[in-house]
Amino acid sequence: MSVDKPERELYPDIEPYTTEHLKVSEIHHIYIEQCGNRSGKPVLYVHGGPGGGTTPRDRRFFDPEVYRIILFDQRGSGKSTPAAELEDNTTWDLVADMEKIRVHFNIDRWVVFGGSWGSTLSLAYAETHPDRVKALVLRGIYAIRRCERNWIYQDGASIIFPDKWEDFIKPIPKAERGEMINAYYRHLTSDNKESRLQAAKAWSTWEMVISRLLIDEEMLNRTNNDDWTLGFARLEWLVIPYFSHYAAHGGFFESDGQVLNEVDKIRHIPCTIVQGRYDVVCPPETAWLLHKKWPEAEFYMVPDAGHSNREPGTTARLVYASDKYKTL
Repeated sequence: MSVDKPERELYPDIEPYTTEHLKVSEIHHIYIEQCGNRSGKPVLYVHGGPGGGTTPRDRRFFDPEVYRIILFDQRGSGKSTPAAELEDNTTWDLVADMEKIRVHFNIDRWVVFGGSWGSTLSLAYAETHPDRVKALVLRGIYAIRRCERNWIYQDGASIIFPDKWEDFIKPIPKAERGEMINAYYRHLTSDNKESRLQAAKAWSTWEMVISRLLIDEEMLNRTNNDDWTLGFARLEWLVIPYFSHYAAHGGFFESDGQVLNEVDKIRHIPCTIVQGRYDVVCPPETAWLLHKKWPEAEFYMVPDAGHSNREPGTTARLVYASDKYKTL
């Protein structure tokens, strides 16, 4: 295990050379883009959430001269359609979609790169199709265990940020605070504009507060702008029901922590695990448990980072990992 912070920047901005919507079911079409080297070594970027989406920045973790960089928005997320559709939307549907992308592009094996919920999905995919994965890069390990879900929105992060937690729960009546995710969903989708705005500001602020080691005050100040906050909230209206859907079903796994318990299936695959020491969204205990079950994998605990892949030490480690596997 290494705790040093190397100097390393993202690769320059790059535009896709193809974009498309692939039909993966009678309902769902998923957005896929490719950039970098058309005949290069394939790498799949798996975004977080559940219910997030990809961004142009996500392309920049990879050497575009070497990698054929593939990004996709999971069912109901980002540019995939229909938006926020939860029917036929489970972990195993998403795993199947990843395999459909591989077959669609006639790829034999690829590197899989995922963070946060993307680490969960990457592990689930690799454990289902271990012969199709050349290497894994995993960041901010999340196994969607009950204790992890409760930590963020019920009882855990609240202990570290008691002042900010008071602001988070303020829009929610005391009688509803036993199930904060469900309560926020109700308020964010309320017909009452003022109720929606108050909930949006509180939710947006909480998300920003806990995502980094040092709070980004510039981003935090944006929540004072009603138009910006409602715009952010519109995204959250998609993410919250999506997250609630997965949380209510335990990630659609047969057992709590299944992706950790089935690591023996993939211990032969090269892997790098990157974890922020002060990650409050995905606490380091889960990454440490994965490391203990998978001692062959490289493990980096970034000493001055939280959850975000935008923090310099985490960014550097991720780029170094993708550079390492471009020789496979």
